[in-house]
Amino acid sequence: MNAQALETLHVDQIVVGGGAMGLATAWQLAARGTRVLLLERYAPGHLRGASHGATRNLNNAYDETHYLDLFDEATRLYADLERRSGEQLLTRCGLVTHGAGEIVHGAHAQLTARGSRAELVANADARDRWPGIAFEGAEVLFAADAGRVHAATTLQTLVAVARADGADLRFGWQVTGISERPDGVTVTATDPDGDTRRFGADGVIVTGGAWSEQLLSGHVTLPPLRVTEVHPAHFAFRGTHAHLEADWPSFNHFRGGTATDPREGAAYSMLTPGEGVKVGLHVTGEAIDPDRRAFRGSDAWRTRLAEYVAEFVPALDPTSGVELSCTYTSTPTGDFVLDRSGRITFGAGFSGHGFKFVPAIGRILADAATGVALPPAPFRLPAHGA
Repeated sequence: MNAQALETLHVDQIVVGGGAMGLATAWQLAARGTRVLLLERYAPGHLRGASHGATRNLNNAYDETHYLDLFDEATRLYADLERRSGEQLLTRCGLVTHGAGEIVHGAHAQLTARGSRAELVANADARDRWPGIAFEGAEVLFAADAGRVHAATTLQTLVAVARADGADLRFGWQVTGISERPDGVTVTATDPDGDTRRFGADGVIVTGGAWSEQLLSGHVTLPPLRVTEVHPAHFAFRGTHAHLEADWPSFNHFRGGTATDPREGAAYSMLTPGEGVKVGLHVTGEAIDPDRRAFRGSDAWRTRLAEYVAEFVPALDPTSGVELSCTYTSTPTGDFVLDRSGRITFGAGFSGHGFKFVPAIGRILADAATGVALPPAPFRLPAHGA
């Protein structure tokens, strides 16, 4: 198709990237009557990014008020989505956090101060209450308002409600360029047939995950974003422990040490009904190119994960792991980047702990793009030194 035949469609806002954050942003915009076009390179729920998979931790074990504010808003918005769709998006099975005492007690203080249901449980009592987990630390934190997010169902629900509210969601469209004009933006993309198309808008929101830096290059100076491939796995209960599934909590385990050493970093887990218990090591690993991934961990990684399960989750069979693969796009601090520069709004660097906040992130980015309000200061570029 020659340059003269390029399609030109003008909308109010274009969202680039149709993972969880982009879909939530499109939904929030469309619900306000904004004419919104979303362009996503792959199919909904594709396996190349960070939004796929059945479950995520609904984790509120934070001692920072800005994350707890996000959590509270997100759970209210999840409830709105559940009422509208009839789907269950959250399971409040509770979350146990153990390990580093400063994290356990800091999160407990913040949660109780805001009226959340949270209690400190002595280690021996915790082992009696949840006998399938081996806890570290004198006390563990149990947060009853936490649990797990049904991530795949959330993506499907966001697609449905965004379209119902009028969003134009186009999958299989690869954005190849963004240009900013005094009166708007132009986004160039390749359609599923390989033809080039051009779209105009008042503004653009980039939620590109692992591809954020290349999409925003030349427009925004982001903090360093490290893209890595991580490999949690689902493990089966040992035969004598299968009865524990009914009351199985999600958990965090903060071991201290460094973020790059799986034996000394953090771990997380949640039940995925029908698949087993998902266990992962929250470490960054080696940087990768998101377009050249192995989609498989090393033998050493699998051994480390199995060793962790054998030591700290004795209810599970450490030889039964079924490996998963996804990306982290991490900032140096682990804090999100949410901001606006000119007519370009962006959300990036969710650092492996963003999914539970999805509907609230969508609201924040929609507000920023339409001039309602800028994102909270801890997430904006100056907070990252950028």
